[in-house]
Amino acid sequence: MKQLILVFIGGGSGSIARFLLGKWLNNSITGIPYGTFLANILGSLLIGLILGYLAKSENLSQETTLLLATGFCGGFTTFSTFAYESHLFLKSGDFISFTIYALASVLLGFAAVFIGMWLVR
Repeated sequence: MKQLILVFIGGGSGSIARFLLGKWLNNSITGIPYGTFLANILGSLLIGLILGYLAKSENLSQETTLLLATGFCGGFTTFSTFAYESHLFLKSGDFISFTIYALASVLLGFAAVFIGMWLVR
């Protein structure tokens, strides 16, 4: 039960942080989802840092890992919103923005995880 509560608290906190970032950065005029993009890249970097640190030192408890990696990063990042926003680009015929957004999200997301893990090694 404790594990579920930790994931719940972390996930809720991450979701609130993503919501606020989206409110602050998403551009309703251009439709460019800067907040979602940044949340996914920062969340990828953060999970790389957390799991890289865990692999290096094993000083993080299972509870801390559940709270931060599974909970917070899971709530902060969002594949479903990324997929929906990509759909909106396609639906509007904005193939250039779709391509840039999709490729940059995936490539920079992977790079952020690797950079995070590299930083703590």
